[in-house]
Amino acid sequence: MSDLFVELTAPNGRKYTQPRGLFINNEFVKSKSGETITSINPSDETEIASVYAAGPEDVDIAVAAARKAFKDPSWRDMDTNARADLLWKFAELIEQHRETLATIETWDNGKPYSVSYNDDLSEVINCIKYYAGWANKIHGQVIDTSPAKLAYTILEPLGVVGQIIPWNFPLAMAAWKLGPALCTGNTVVLKAAEQTPLSILYLGTLVKEAGFPPGVVNLINGEGRKAGAALASHLDVDKVAFTGSTATGKEIMKLAAVNMKNVTLETGGKSPLLMFEDADLDQAVKWSHVGIMYNQGQVCTATSRILVHESVYDKFVSSFKDYVSKASVVGDPFADETFQGPQVTKTQYERILSYIESGKSEGAELIAGGKPYKDVNGKGFFIAPTIFTNVKDNMKIYREEVFGPFVVISSFKTEEEAVERANDTTYGLGAAVFTQDITRGHRVARRIEAGMVWINSSNDSDVRVPFGGVKQSGIGRELGEAGLEAYTNRKAIHVNLGNRL
Repeated sequence: MSDLFVELTAPNGRKYTQPRGLFINNEFVKSKSGETITSINPSDETEIASVYAAGPEDVDIAVAAARKAFKDPSWRDMDTNARADLLWKFAELIEQHRETLATIETWDNGKPYSVSYNDDLSEVINCIKYYAGWANKIHGQVIDTSPAKLAYTILEPLGVVGQIIPWNFPLAMAAWKLGPALCTGNTVVLKAAEQTPLSILYLGTLVKEAGFPPGVVNLINGEGRKAGAALASHLDVDKVAFTGSTATGKEIMKLAAVNMKNVTLETGGKSPLLMFEDADLDQAVKWSHVGIMYNQGQVCTATSRILVHESVYDKFVSSFKDYVSKASVVGDPFADETFQGPQVTKTQYERILSYIESGKSEGAELIAGGKPYKDVNGKGFFIAPTIFTNVKDNMKIYREEVFGPFVVISSFKTEEEAVERANDTTYGLGAAVFTQDITRGHRVARRIEAGMVWINSSNDSDVRVPFGGVKQSGIGRELGEAGLEAYTNRKAIHVNLGNRL
């Protein structure tokens, strides 16, 4: 076996062949520099594997392959039924390799295997199948103007698309981007997060097996400041789609401006959860737990600010703390009972610990967690689920995105106050409202400044429903029919049928 592949045995005993190369033109290749990045198991801090890291020269090669594929009739002129079949076959192959992909995702990322297998892989498969269904239904419209003129629109692909995905949901975020881009006829250069490259590179073997023409899908790994920056600023890339931090999103916007690329950005959040006095307490507690502690709190839409009506504040805090202590089982991500695994990297682990110290120093009341969790094996980037109460709106832990199992709780008196404080943020990704008053639920949902609002749930998503934010939480929408708009150009065509001047 060449050094482009390595045989690995995961902690759950599953053996598989891990690609190490960059996937360009349907082949795995070494980076031109020979530089590599080592993936670390966040559960025990051991090395999993090293993979080749792309630099600007490798990005040039991948973009050239994508441009050539975009112009090739075998892809450009493919019958839309055939394109739908190709995407469907891709989804079926992912289903066949589901256990391996879930294993890689858990090993590389730290999320529980149950989450990788049941949640993430289900979403990947459903997303690709959903957009396979759209592939032969993309059409424009005829616009009636006068008998002397025919006017119509067509939806055409943008061209070469650069896609930069995050480390918290590697496969799911890749599917969100690959599905609509491919079903509309674009070609792709997708950069995996350098912290979690392994599952994306494995996906390359399935891209080739599915039968995509060479160059249609190119998968590279590399550091954001090198490969990511080169992709975002490349003059032959027509669009860039990014999911990640707001700070990085702003830098990508600057880089994309070099040729006025179309951009889709899904960035940070500090989403509020509003619990009114008439809410179902048990449901509010359950969903509040999922809304912040799921995926180790590493969720951009996490409802990390909980605002509770003062009349039920003490009761909610007590019930929530008790529920978290029982439901947030921290441990080996391959164990069936585990709800929370380690944070993805040492950097993220230390970042969360610094916010804990900030909360203490600013005078917030720490009622749970607030320390590393070392009961697994003495190693790993585990943090105990952390709850701060009596948090003031000007505190750092209230205003900034922590991205961990870390929640702040505060009380409010009136609906007007709750909405005003919920909106007092630079972010606007998601928000949750808990009330049994359906009129108030809809009223507050309309007044919340966010791209998504959940009434009596939190962080509910569906591949058929648009996903995205407002303010500094991003630009554009992914998923659903709206996701197609990000990858198509609506071209207007005017046909003179008479002798009009």
